Amino acid sequence: MPVEFSSRQRRQVQASTGAASISPPQAQQQQQQQHRPSRQQWLSLSAPSSSPQRRGLQSGRSPGMTGFFNGLLYGLGGLASVCLILLVAFQEKLVYVPVLPGLTREYPIFPSRFRLQYEDVWLRAKDGVKLHSWFIKFDPPIRDIAHRLEFIDIMMQYLRCNVFMLSYRGYGASDGSPSQWGLTQDAQAALEHLLARDDIDQKRIAVFGRSLGGAVAVQLVKNNPGKVSVVILENTFTSILEMAGIMMPFLKHVIGHRWKPLNFLVRSQWRSLDAIEQIREPILFISGLKDEMIPPTHMKKLYEAAKSARPRLMVEFSTGMHMDTWIHGKDAYWRAISNFLNQYASGADDRDTM
Repeated sequence: MPVEFSSRQRRQVQASTGAASISPPQAQQQQQQQHRPSRQQWLSLSAPSSSPQRRGLQSGRSPGMTGFFNGLLYGLGGLASVCLILLVAFQEKLVYVPVLPGLTREYPIFPSRFRLQYEDVWLRAKDGVKLHSWFIKFDPPIRDIAHRLEFIDIMMQYLRCNVFMLSYRGYGASDGSPSQWGLTQDAQAALEHLLARDDIDQKRIAVFGRSLGGAVAVQLVKNNPGKVSVVILENTFTSILEMAGIMMPFLKHVIGHRWKPLNFLVRSQWRSLDAIEQIREPILFISGLKDEMIPPTHMKKLYEAAKSARPRLMVEFSTGMHMDTWIHGKDAYWRAISNFLNQYASGADDRDTM
């Protein structure tokens, strides 16, 4: 029976016929692909796409944002590298400051200006470097004060002692350039000079060191057991390695007192925390709790490490800063030192302080 199709029905039949005109193998392949998951889709779920644009979209960041973060990381890495290079090249200038800003290397004031009886002493370190120092004799009528000699003046009045002031190499009128090895040699030359003098009692030599001077004092006394009566340390550091992380905080992860990967870059390490463990002489620790340069925790660590010292005493001043603890401490500051010397230093009067 003939069947008549409308125009619309004829178009549908033609479309169906066209779809069925695919050869059997091709039709089978297409059917398999329709019922099988796409391998490319599966891989895209299990691993990031190799396309930077796809990676940016999958991570929720645009390609521009990814580039920004990469650039920032590269920039920070470059900045850290530059800082490390500068640290290696100029580290001595950070540790040793022979000339304070606004001053000259020449001595602005001499003891004679304040009627202090003193002697110019020229020394030779073992490596031949010429060193300048003052030996200031105790004189009861001392009254005038100025600059750093103010501290020496008051020390002599309270403690009734002679004072030997050493200018390290590169400082004042001394020759050479400062370094840890060099300053250690300078302090050794000063001690040997005092031990050779016939106008002092060598059994009553007290070594005083503040800041960097404290590190030099620790090294000196460690190297000369039994030759010093007492040690006084004020506002000094455990090591330059730990100070590096304070001056440049990003370095604390790679430079530090204990083993850190970049410790070898620091030439003047001044490991006082290790050296002080070997000192048996009495040690007085003076700490200004408002120290703006060296955290007071460094003094506490040094005190805790000095277990061999007999005895050891910590005196803290709540308002003391790095260089003026003696000003804030007033009479209590000098009384602490005087009591310590009277109790633990040999003899009673006219000590010789270095």
